[in-house]
Amino acid sequence: MRVITGTARGRRLREPAGMDIRPTTDKVKEALFNIIQFDIEGRRVLDLFAGTGQLGIEAMSRGAANAAFIDRDKTAAKLVRENLDRCNLRGSVHQAEALSFLAGCGQYDLIFVDPPYDAGLYGPVVDAILKFDILPEGGIIVCESAREAALPAPRELGRRDYSYGQVKLTVYTRKAADE
Repeated sequence: MRVITGTARGRRLREPAGMDIRPTTDKVKEALFNIIQFDIEGRRVLDLFAGTGQLGIEAMSRGAANAAFIDRDKTAAKLVRENLDRCNLRGSVHQAEALSFLAGCGQYDLIFVDPPYDAGLYGPVVDAILKFDILPEGGIIVCESAREAALPAPRELGRRDYSYGQVKLTVYTRKAADE
């Protein structure tokens, strides 16, 4: 697992020892960043269910203004900190439940949502993002899920799905209030 491009290009990230964390494959990560490549520069990024932190780190390497990394697991939070250090990047790392964090955080322009596929968290997380007005107009949510997963389709968000083998990326964009 490596950083694809930007200031930390080529840096290898530490991976988890066990199977509790399922890192995004390099193929899917590369496809994801090709989709959003023009929507990263200067953005505030939230990496929910951060695991290794690779999505937020890739965004920071590509010019995101800052990133917050959220994972409930103590080992994952430590791993994110180590990977940030490896890449000479600074972000805020929080060991917290995603839904609890969303209830009190500020706004983010780009939000990565990659929970355990079978946890049933996609709907509650997207609902909370909208309820607490975390995503500004033009903001983006990227969900990584199993290909067959049914994700929410709120009318406030535009939506596009992309499939890569058994993985689906769902990219939501916050519509303008008058759309």
